[in-house]
Amino acid sequence: MIITIDGPAAAGKGTLAAKLSAKYKYAYFDTGMVYRAVGLEMYLRNLDTADEKAALKIAETLTFEKMMELSAHPDFRSQIGGRNASIVSAYPDVRAALLKMQQDFSENPVFADGTPAQGAIYDGRDTGTVVCPEADIKLFITASSEVRAERRYKEFVAKGMDVAYEEVLADVKARDERDANRSAAPMKPAEDAVVFDTSTLNIEEVFAKACEIIDAEIDKEKR
Repeated sequence: MIITIDGPAAAGKGTLAAKLSAKYKYAYFDTGMVYRAVGLEMYLRNLDTADEKAALKIAETLTFEKMMELSAHPDFRSQIGGRNASIVSAYPDVRAALLKMQQDFSENPVFADGTPAQGAIYDGRDTGTVVCPEADIKLFITASSEVRAERRYKEFVAKGMDVAYEEVLADVKARDERDANRSAAPMKPAEDAVVFDTSTLNIEEVFAKACEIIDAEIDKEKR
């Protein structure tokens, strides 16, 4: 089974995907990692993220192993990593270069240790519309920009990062603007996606609703 979870930054996609992956024993692919890897590599090489050709060159040579290596860097999940990922992900050629890696995973999903999985859960911006348009279940998770900024701000503070809420909010809004208006695969719910607004829902409530949908699909396949 293939499940896609799309939506803007800090909407709760990653937390939901991780919980569903653990419950149903499906492999988890955070597709944002490929863009974070490219953006971080540019940062580490002191390359301008406005240089689309440089970003494409890195994307074309990115391997799963290199992505995992970069994911251990402190800035991979920082505000810098998120901002750079949002910028390079807007480049059509970069998205095209990284698409095959993401799509191949649905054909042969594996866990982090390389063992095969019976299904996969994708977490991203366009996994239900572009990466896996034939997914069995598509979810779109969103929330107000203020709620998402507050969540991300608390994450940064918990990590000991010195950042202002206003700065985080401005970054969230800027990323939303880039994601929604990029020419290649703008972020939007798939026509057959179930949309959850988590502004007033906690993760357990969203998790319970998602499980209902997945369990119904599993029961249908068993008939």
